Amino acid sequence: MTPNPSIMQAVEQLGYRVTAGDVATQAGLNIELAQQGLLTLASSAGGHMQVAESGDVVYKFEPNFRSILRNKYLQLRLQAWWQQIWKVLFYLIRISFGILLVASIILIYVAIIALTIAANSSSNNNRSNHFSGASFFYFPDLFWYFGPNYNTQSPQQREEGELNFFAAIFSFLFGDGNPNADLDARRWQEIAAVIRQNYGAVVAEQIAPYLDEIGQGYAQEYEDYMLPVLLRFNGQPLVSPEGQIVYYFPELQVTANKSQRQPLSVYLQEFPWRFSAASSGQLLLSVGLGGLNLIGALVLGDLFRHGVAAKLGGLIGFVHGIYWLLLGYGTAFLGVPLVRYFWIQWRNRQIAARNQKRQTRAKLLVSANQAIQEKIAYARQFAKEKFIGQEDLAYTTETDLLEQEAENSAKTDAEWQRRLQM
Repeated sequence: MTPNPSIMQAVEQLGYRVTAGDVATQAGLNIELAQQGLLTLASSAGGHMQVAESGDVVYKFEPNFRSILRNKYLQLRLQAWWQQIWKVLFYLIRISFGILLVASIILIYVAIIALTIAANSSSNNNRSNHFSGASFFYFPDLFWYFGPNYNTQSPQQREEGELNFFAAIFSFLFGDGNPNADLDARRWQEIAAVIRQNYGAVVAEQIAPYLDEIGQGYAQEYEDYMLPVLLRFNGQPLVSPEGQIVYYFPELQVTANKSQRQPLSVYLQEFPWRFSAASSGQLLLSVGLGGLNLIGALVLGDLFRHGVAAKLGGLIGFVHGIYWLLLGYGTAFLGVPLVRYFWIQWRNRQIAARNQKRQTRAKLLVSANQAIQEKIAYARQFAKEKFIGQEDLAYTTETDLLEQEAENSAKTDAEWQRRLQM
């Protein structure tokens, strides 16, 4: 069984000395999964267990534990290689759409020019052809009206992080990915952080701003929405003398790190979808080139309908053979972003509605009524933080058991001598 990447990342972020509660909070993982994952990682990477006199366990790792794992597991080495290869492959996929657009435009307009010249030549050598004269002007006129002439514009300063041309084409077509792909992980991370900030004892109203649905009627009144939170972090419900329920999470009270608490968002916020990360100039260029490509394809189709291509082979024959592919690409190039634009508007309205619900719950907590304040006051009776330092350890796998017993005995003797001298 290979170690969990989320747990490895959490261990690095927390300074290589952690408890299961630390990892569960940092990565938003189920507390049992964090415990099992730490055992697997310690076994695989030569980590050490430090057991406190209270029975709590701290896991300590060397900073180079990833190198140890890569040397031990072929699968991890292959994953690291594949990640590097995939970066290159995905970049090639991204730029391929821009390359196809440029190639399509070149093929279409080269074919238009060739067909126009052939049509005019046929008209001069034989009889007048009623469409040839008009056809000759199709290409120059369209290039004049629809071809974006960027040579006459003053160059703008490139903004930091601005996409290159080919990446901007991909972004115009397909966007830049789901901004909320990690929403579930963020949800559990923030819930765990809220529990940690309240020293392991919370009320349901403090968790509700981070959930999507909290039910209606009896389901909301009896706080059924807290069941997944209790299950994930091994929580325990406690009932006050007044019959109010609070929630106690003992394993999230134990930590190996005295780090400064970071400010949290008062509710879980979903990010709106962006149409594209490309600049406005790059978007206009993409639309212009897409329009140029589509109109050129339509003009080329009109020329093909007059049968000129049948007399020509080579490149013109090739373009004639893939004409419907060129026309389909040109249509999809503008159609896909248009559909995606309206889909994003619809999706963002849903996101805004969910954010509004969670924000409303957060506001109710800020202006808490007497009943909620009493619940919070009762929960604080169970709030505490247990920091496990070196002085609290009863046993560690870093040194031999006999050495530890000798050290503990020496510490005990020194303590008794100190007390006798007082």
